[in-house]
Amino acid sequence: MTGMLAGGGAVLGLVIGSFLNVVVYRVPLGKSIVSPPSACPTCQSPIRPRDNIPVLSWLILWGRCRGCRNPISARYPLVEAGTAAAFAGVALLVGGSWALPAYWVATATAIALGLVDLDHQRIPNAILFPGLVACWALLIPGSLMDGDPWSLARAAGGAGAYFGLLMMVALAARGGFGFGDVKLALLLGTVLAHRSLEVLAVGVFAGFVIGGILGGALLAPRRAGRKDAMPFGPAMVLGAAAAMVWGTALADWYLGR
Repeated sequence: MTGMLAGGGAVLGLVIGSFLNVVVYRVPLGKSIVSPPSACPTCQSPIRPRDNIPVLSWLILWGRCRGCRNPISARYPLVEAGTAAAFAGVALLVGGSWALPAYWVATATAIALGLVDLDHQRIPNAILFPGLVACWALLIPGSLMDGDPWSLARAAGGAGAYFGLLMMVALAARGGFGFGDVKLALLLGTVLAHRSLEVLAVGVFAGFVIGGILGGALLAPRRAGRKDAMPFGPAMVLGAAAAMVWGTALADWYLGR
């Protein structure tokens, strides 16, 4: 059963990943995500349906536009394949829970926000809030059908705690920490705490560790100065992903259980 869910999640992730490429490019520019149809970024020729198959079309065309033959970034298939892998992994972790669709929504939203933050150093409300609302709209009935209403209270409390922590960090940083990251904590805190409070704690800690490592990597070769804006959203997303996979095991090891 879990294997079938993972396979279905991988196929769904490929399709969602293709859509996320559109979202990540268009939303920060204030463009519609439904029209006009996808086109070559160089010659603006509309992409035909046969050339819009996730990953496969890019490979068949050797990463080039069918019309002008200019290169098309490898990021497109990587996002599609990465989203497929993430959806399959979430299915393996969550299993046959009725809350699984909520986790998929949160995963897609987090991937999109991490990429936008990497590109533009911002967390758009136009992506975050619809994703957060959709996540809760699926999480509430899913948790109730699983017979676990307590997980909803835990998810709400975890989201509030993560949000409150980052709000204090942002206020203390006096402009050195983005409020978009504070809002992102609502989404990540929801799903991490829904799993368990231990997973939430590991996710928060891992986010700061990864953020510190990435910041140090940029500062060491002087690619960025101490006052330059560095996106923290990707580190939060990576920390949450690590916690989903290893959070329980790390918490058990730390607590000596």
